[in-house]
Amino acid sequence: MRLSRRGLILGGAAMVAGCATAPKPLPIVIAEIPAPPTLAAVPQVIPPPLDPGRLVRPELMSRAMAALDVHHQRIPLRDRMYLVDFEKFSGEERLFEVDLIGGRVTAFRTTHGRGSDPAHSGFARTFSNTPESYMSSVGAFATAGAGWGPQQGPNILLDGLEYSNNLARERAIIVHGADYADPDFLAREGKLGRSYGCFSTAHTDLPMLRERMGEGRLLFAWA
Repeated sequence: MRLSRRGLILGGAAMVAGCATAPKPLPIVIAEIPAPPTLAAVPQVIPPPLDPGRLVRPELMSRAMAALDVHHQRIPLRDRMYLVDFEKFSGEERLFEVDLIGGRVTAFRTTHGRGSDPAHSGFARTFSNTPESYMSSVGAFATAGAGWGPQQGPNILLDGLEYSNNLARERAIIVHGADYADPDFLAREGKLGRSYGCFSTAHTDLPMLRERMGEGRLLFAWA
């Protein structure tokens, strides 16, 4: 047993000596193994924001953006604005909500004043700021919040900010719902009816507009 243990010890010493005197092995290069392919995730398709220029005349858009800067003290909210294109026929969608953050545009119909279209052609031809003219006014308005009137009921109040519309409160120029702006009237007559100068809309559109216009946003009308 003693010899065996000694033999094991000597043998182990020989092995150690052999390892010490053997030539150094070549360095081992470990190649980087690519990960196994995985199924690519399906990308979420997000529709791009609508380009306001597709629905809104560039001139109208440009004038409205300039009005935002000119009247910034009266129009503190710049998340969205409202444009009215009086160059268009009354049966067309010509009241636009422009999302200034996402770029989306939502279109509605709105009327013009009977004094702006005495022949009831469907096109507004003349505009005025004069009381009892029953004409539409153009320029920049500031939305002044939800209101309620004995004749029109729920509405959105407006303050005119320019010489062309600064009597809007005196003239009771507001946004309100009207039967002559409803889809069935349009289907029957081929055009909307005329207001006394207000921006009348379909009854079904008014609640959303009343909530979203709020107070301190731009409504800009032009022809």
